Amino acid sequence: MEYKFGYVAVLGKPNAGKSTLINNLVKNKVAIVSPKPQTTRNNILGILTNDSYQLVFIDTPGIHKSKNALDKYMMKNVRTAIGGADVMVYLIDSTKKISQDEVDYIKNLKQKNEESKLVVCLSKIDLVQKANLLPLLSQMGEVKEIDELIPLSSVKSQNTDVLLDTILGFLPASKQKNFEYDEEYYTNKSLNFIASETIREKALYLLQEEIPHGISVNIVKFEEKTSLVLIDADIICERDSHKSIIIGKKGSMLKNIGQQARQDLENLLNKKVLLKLFVKTKKNWREDTNFLTEFGYKSENE
Repeated sequence: MEYKFGYVAVLGKPNAGKSTLINNLVKNKVAIVSPKPQTTRNNILGILTNDSYQLVFIDTPGIHKSKNALDKYMMKNVRTAIGGADVMVYLIDSTKKISQDEVDYIKNLKQKNEESKLVVCLSKIDLVQKANLLPLLSQMGEVKEIDELIPLSSVKSQNTDVLLDTILGFLPASKQKNFEYDEEYYTNKSLNFIASETIREKALYLLQEEIPHGISVNIVKFEEKTSLVLIDADIICERDSHKSIIIGKKGSMLKNIGQQARQDLENLLNKKVLLKLFVKTKKNWREDTNFLTEFGYKSENE
């Protein structure tokens, strides 16, 4: 039997569908998903293992211009993912027009990693009429730097198998098993990290538009017992006015966030979860590099 192994950097603008695609391919919830920009802040690995191959998908933050220290951290992680990838998969939201800036960015990807193959996917095709998709395919088909162009829908699993076959076709075969992760792993992140991201995901859905970018979640306590998991977590925001909104009238919003997060965590851990949430204010924490490091926002190569 021959074996294949490779790192696949999944790139694109915020909300292009990167996390949804990786969750679909790995068949597990590796990364949180929301309709709001900058949902993914870290490079998260989703690991897909078969008898003959292991693919490590790197879910990257959405590509955007840096406005603060947190943004710079996220974009550094994007560059790290590109540099270490055997295959780059760039997702374009097919429900939107493709700007010349984005086309130019895609053209320059090969210069950042000349050894890597570049696959461009037009995502969310289930939301687009075929007549509107054809011009996008024509536009991207003229970009000679692209090795493969694939329209797909992660939600409907349309052409995700084609993407998988394409990636495997680009990887060299080995007579010896060259997997780098234990076969039962589907992510490189700890339960603490998954718990904090689950809580943040619920906040992203439930809170007002201007608040989620300015929140972080810190797991203060994670204690796993035989049939119970005890979790204490701080939701950290930048303003006292945001704190009152997160808590809500008589604690209703915080309770709602906690209930939804607890349900997801119980499904994941297959145990009852006792989740306690607290809200704290840390002004301008996205500019505080010491705070970012302390709370795990540290670039992958540091």
